[in-house]
Amino acid sequence: MRVLIIEDSRELAGLIGDALKRAGIDVDIVGLAEDARLAIQAVRYAAIVLDLGLPDASGLALLDQLRRRRDSTPVLILSSRNALDDRVTGLERGASDYMIKPFAMAELIARLRSLMQRTPDAPRQVLAMGNVAFDADSRCAVIKGRTFAIPAREAELLEVFLKRGERVLVHDVLDALVFGGAHDKSSNAVEVYVHRLRRLLAGAGSDIEILTIRGVGYLMKPTQAAMVVA
Repeated sequence: MRVLIIEDSRELAGLIGDALKRAGIDVDIVGLAEDARLAIQAVRYAAIVLDLGLPDASGLALLDQLRRRRDSTPVLILSSRNALDDRVTGLERGASDYMIKPFAMAELIARLRSLMQRTPDAPRQVLAMGNVAFDADSRCAVIKGRTFAIPAREAELLEVFLKRGERVLVHDVLDALVFGGAHDKSSNAVEVYVHRLRRLLAGAGSDIEILTIRGVGYLMKPTQAAMVVA
């Protein structure tokens, strides 16, 4: 079992980490939301301890991103925000539990153990096409036997393409699924991230390609060479 501690106070994070290690739980510690995102993409954690007041982003915003990706990892918010509204908001946004600082370390460990036992280890969802296998839980792809951590937005794109199989994805539908219509319609965000995903797949030696269907959208399919080999 491995737990991710997202806490910008190095002293407090160190104390929690040491206590969890003594309890037989492996830990990773980060102090920034961006570092947390990278860690979550690379590792499947049994639980996450989340501080809300991070230097570079709101802890709630990070929690929202997790839940939008259908990541069900148990999240225990650990915060000095003790108002009832804060606790209710945290739980409504998808937190599994909420503890207020200061706290008893024994209680934190007990609550984490309870969360990890409550959530069974579900079968991993692996999507595949050609020589690409994408783990929807860890957000990693295995291409030609090598494992790649996929950046968050490109991972969302890849997941959508693989789930739809060899079917054309209309531009506006892709925009809504991946970006939720959160940006200006004149933005070329879809094109930018499709280009990045293409470059990532090509650089990794994949045998799938993303075709642009002019005026319509995009199609992911195995390359001609891959189909000949098959």
